[in-house]
Amino acid sequence: MKKHVFDAQWDHLRQMVGIANRLIEMLPEDKLDSHPIPNMRTPRELVVHAYGMGLRRMTEGIIAGEFEDLDEQPVVNGIRTRAELMRYCLETWDAANRAAAVVTDEMLHAEVKTPWNMSMPGSHVFGATYDEFLHHRGQLYAFARALGAEIPIVWDFEHNAPEFRPRAAAEV
Repeated sequence: MKKHVFDAQWDHLRQMVGIANRLIEMLPEDKLDSHPIPNMRTPRELVVHAYGMGLRRMTEGIIAGEFEDLDEQPVVNGIRTRAELMRYCLETWDAANRAAAVVTDEMLHAEVKTPWNMSMPGSHVFGATYDEFLHHRGQLYAFARALGAEIPIVWDFEHNAPEFRPRAAAEV
């Protein structure tokens, strides 16, 4: 993978994060610790995992050449409201986005040590990041539906917050 391909895929991920943010804002405040789907994480746990581990840790790992698992439970315990959860999402996205901005071709080809007793090229770590986020965004849709929330159309990027909307072709 070359940096220009990474950048294009990162831009698409940025837009999908905007949809996920909208989903999180639609989750009922009193249901953040519920189990809308048995034997799965709570909405709060899912969001901490998707943003903290999936977006931030893995993207920063491409730069560092390694990353560790996120100890998610203390983070989950420190987030009490939907507003705090959204602040966490925006902070972790901003950190991941800053990391993505400095990724180079060399980093995408270099081996990255993972917490899964293996190493893989940075491009593969990014592939896992992309796939994992998309997977967890789908779970958020299922959670939101199960909790009775009105949800956005899956590709309704035009109604995202401005920083997550599609960019004009000349800007990309």
